[in-house]
Amino acid sequence: MRMSLRCKQITAVGTLAVLTAAVVAAPATAATAATADPVRQALAVLTTGDGVPGAEAVVRERGRTRTVHSGVGDLAGGTPIPAGARFRAGSETKSFVATVVLQLVAEGRVRLDTPIATYLPGVVTGNGNDGAKVTVRQLLQHTSGLPNYTDYLLQGDVEQLRHRGAEPAGLVAMALAHPPLFAPGTSWSYSNTNYVLAQMLVERVTGQSLAHEISARIVRPLGLTGTSLPGRGDETLPGPHPRGYVNLPGTNGPEDFTDFDPSIATGAGNLVSTGADLDKFFTALLGGRLLPPAQLAEMKRTVPVPGSTQGYGLGLISQPLPGGGRYWGHDGEIFGFFSRTGVTDSGRSATVMINEAPAPDAATGHLDAALEMALTAPAER
Repeated sequence: MRMSLRCKQITAVGTLAVLTAAVVAAPATAATAATADPVRQALAVLTTGDGVPGAEAVVRERGRTRTVHSGVGDLAGGTPIPAGARFRAGSETKSFVATVVLQLVAEGRVRLDTPIATYLPGVVTGNGNDGAKVTVRQLLQHTSGLPNYTDYLLQGDVEQLRHRGAEPAGLVAMALAHPPLFAPGTSWSYSNTNYVLAQMLVERVTGQSLAHEISARIVRPLGLTGTSLPGRGDETLPGPHPRGYVNLPGTNGPEDFTDFDPSIATGAGNLVSTGADLDKFFTALLGGRLLPPAQLAEMKRTVPVPGSTQGYGLGLISQPLPGGGRYWGHDGEIFGFFSRTGVTDSGRSATVMINEAPAPDAATGHLDAALEMALTAPAER
């Protein structure tokens, strides 16, 4: 789930140039302490320059994984982010959901260019929204034109959302109380509603919960020991984990928002994972271990993201790298945590996470720049 608080832009365009400028502007003590490791230096920009509590990068290449930290995982105790930290992965959930849908496509149980009304009759209707005109592909690629329910959910005091919880049908109904943004297939706009419907599709076709399908099809086969999909009422973040903070205008500094009911994000963003697990998942996905070639090719067919250098496939983002080439992955932002994972064509993968969201405006670009650094810096000997 991407947050709409503070009117954040949908996309971020962090570059190594942004990072270089920020390093120059950051306090000398932060830059000096981190010069031996460019990834550590990039994280120091986030924690010292931008003031987020803590940052973590988990980099995987040729079967070797290294983890770099900066700042703290717990402001009250001043303790670091723990090893193997679990965190709320937000919209990185979408890549898992899209993978399950494409597995169902490969099994002949779902067709990408069939209207969602075929599978969920009577669900997408009202105020000009019509499920007979919105295909499964358009849901996964955010070209459906359906309103984004979080535009209406994330208003006012965030504290009232802590224990609220929600069911998928209620979130869809919240979105469909408003007219579509555009005719299906004619433009692009990020909408969490699309992936709530994708969850409902998976559950209708399989007769099982989304959590069951993700576990059976992805988590267990890949051995992702820190990844789970909490349900309604599962407010406690499994340990080990850092604390997650929100820092909003009019409040007295960062507020601990680690524990809350994530079902308000449901299939759009309620995944819990670790940096190592996310690296392993995206590496396996891009390496062809989770999807047949035809479905992986469909996943990587992108459309341009307006105002960005990104392309969006089916639950997968393509981003050019400053020195050439590109990486594939996704980002995730939910109360308390902001992360981004990428895999290059050479097979190096990295996940960068901070434990504050919504984050300071500058941190969005610096997070992306830190990921680019983790994906391109010379490997440690």
